[in-house]
Amino acid sequence: MAHLDKTEALLALGAVGLRDRLASGALRAVDLVEACLAQIAAHEPAVQAWAWLDGNHAIEQARALDARRQAGRPIGPLHGLPVALKDIIDTKGIPTANGMAVDAGRVPADDAWIVARLRAAGAIILGKTVTTEGAFLHPGKTRNPHNPDHTPGGSSQGSAAAVAAGMVPLAIGTQTGGSVIRPAAFCGVVGFKPSFGMIPRTGILPQSPFLDTVGVFARTVEDAALLAEVLAGHDAGDPATEPAPMPRLLDVALARAPVTPMFAFVRPPGWDAADSQMQGAVEELAALLGDQCFEAPLPGMDEVAAIRQRINFAEMAKCYYGLERRGRDQMSDVLRAAMDEGKAVLARDYLAALDWRALMTAALSPLFDRCDAILCPSAPGPAPEGLGSTGSAIFNGLWTLAGVPAVTLPLFWADNGLPMGLQLVGRHGDDARLLRTARWLMAHVENRKDGVQ
Repeated sequence: MAHLDKTEALLALGAVGLRDRLASGALRAVDLVEACLAQIAAHEPAVQAWAWLDGNHAIEQARALDARRQAGRPIGPLHGLPVALKDIIDTKGIPTANGMAVDAGRVPADDAWIVARLRAAGAIILGKTVTTEGAFLHPGKTRNPHNPDHTPGGSSQGSAAAVAAGMVPLAIGTQTGGSVIRPAAFCGVVGFKPSFGMIPRTGILPQSPFLDTVGVFARTVEDAALLAEVLAGHDAGDPATEPAPMPRLLDVALARAPVTPMFAFVRPPGWDAADSQMQGAVEELAALLGDQCFEAPLPGMDEVAAIRQRINFAEMAKCYYGLERRGRDQMSDVLRAAMDEGKAVLARDYLAALDWRALMTAALSPLFDRCDAILCPSAPGPAPEGLGSTGSAIFNGLWTLAGVPAVTLPLFWADNGLPMGLQLVGRHGDDARLLRTARWLMAHVENRKDGVQ
């Protein structure tokens, strides 16, 4: 027990704190990996977050990185930090089954673009985390770390749960509807979905190229900023990305806001179906912010959920066509039904749906002119009981379709002891400003809890 307490204290330092100790030599990468493996041994039987894990492989990576630092060679910005990867992200020589029976035993010949970037930055690939089938709706084996009878969300369920259980300081997932924000909220961690096109997706299972976005999980906003900054870049293989300077996510997130942030409280489509505890928590926070928060409508957004689904299903029918030909009978009913619906979408309706991103940008622009971030729920409430569903993404899909950055913060707790997340949304490209605003809000709420005005 004493050893486990020491391990938990080490991991409580957070990724930024661990990074600094690893870089100075105050902490060895081997010791950090061993601490993660101890946490995994303690919690994995109940949580079941991992699709593939090889402790010896992780230790070997750590030893090589320790030797590099001891030799005085240059180290990267993630030197010695273990990272978990959703099991739709290709890893050379490491199984990547995409959560699908038809891909069982699949071993990629190359790393995904972001995996190559992680290795170059000195990160340790700790393992692959459980995803839902094809990163869609049919759940995997993972349980919520706060209560194993409740869903951890989806589709990046293993990544969120692994960070929440203290098994790994950082993890990567993807979002096509609500697959980063929702599981992060349900598991009580920070989840960050950056602006569409900020992080390349080459080597990641494509489900809906117009929507698919790489996101990150961490315990703090600054930890999320650290990882996302390293992953950002331009890749000619991903037309969604563009040549641009590396975003200074971490420096800006850690910086003092020049003025007190302004928030716009919105009640997005689906608000009436939200848990009364969630509604009350968000309304109370908006009231707490006083003059720094104003309520604003979201007119013309009622069709967004259907529009996003139309794009998602039509593109999934195309992207998963090869998988379907190899093993339709091995797919779940829910996945087959979605693909069949996608095949029936008319080209006219699909192309018209693509226009909605520009329409939403125009509609949201006046609101972002008045605020630093939109404030709304991350999910309708705490994680639902039962493991047959991953919960509703009603409050996430509209921001995914808009392509804007979103972050969920573990600010609320339900009466049943489960976490609930607050979602902040920023203007496209204003990722650093959003993270700085999120960090300010976390500190502001904590100070109020401690009686500091």
